[in-house]
This record gives sequence, structure tokens and C-alpha cells, in this order.
Amino acid sequence: MAAVHTLGSQERIKSTKLIDTLFSGGKSQSIAVFPLRVVYMTASGNDESARAQILISVSKRHFKRAVKRNRIKRQIREAYRLNKQLLLGKLEQQPETVLYLAWIWQANELYPSSVVEERVKTLMQRIVEKL
Repeated sequence: MAAVHTLGSQERIKSTKLIDTLFSGGKSQSIAVFPLRVVYMTASGNDESARAQILISVSKRHFKRAVKRNRIKRQIREAYRLNKQLLLGKLEQQPETVLYLAWIWQANELYPSSVVEERVKTLMQRIVEKL
């Protein structure tokens, strides 16, 4: 099967309850590679949800202008979209497991898209090793 490079709405975390569970610390784990940090958690899922769901957060404290925050979010989304097969390949070996990821930007400055993609790949490879 060919790799599908899409990022649909079913692959986004929208539930406030799920977001609270992800950040409450209980079952979630965190990995950081500056300027990104990812908080992730696995759970048993149903058939209608995607195998991996994401949330992207960029602090208003670091970037007052929405244009810059949106640029960073776009860079992270694109890097995830192009490289999500790293995670999905591992998740196919574990049926009925859903991976929830929260990408958090920690730097005070903008980075080129190539650097962001490299860091996203590194974090995804570390997650695959721990699954």
C-alpha cells in the first residue's frame, strides 16, 4: 500500500477531556529535542478514530503575533504529515492502539522548516523505540 500523506480532521485531538488526560501526567510521557517537546500517550481506541492523533501548541508568551504562531504550527504539521509513516508502521503491529501526541514549541525564535522537520523526525523515532 502506498504511503498516504494527508492530515485529516479525524487525526486532530479535539476533546477537552482527552487533552486534560494527556497533560495530567498519569499515563503520558514526554520527550524533548529543542525547540520541540512532545507529550504522548497510548490508549485502546475504537475503529472510527485514527491510529495517531495530534495537537500542536505554540505559546502566545513567546510569539505575540498570530502570524508567527501559525507559521510554526504549519511547519510542525507539514513535518508530521510527511513523516507520520514512521509511527503508523509501528502502530500497525499493535492493533487497537491509538497514539495521542501533543507537539509543544519551546523556543523564543523561528527556525527553518528543514530544522523543524529534522527535530520532528528525531522525536518520532524516539517514540517508536519506546512503543
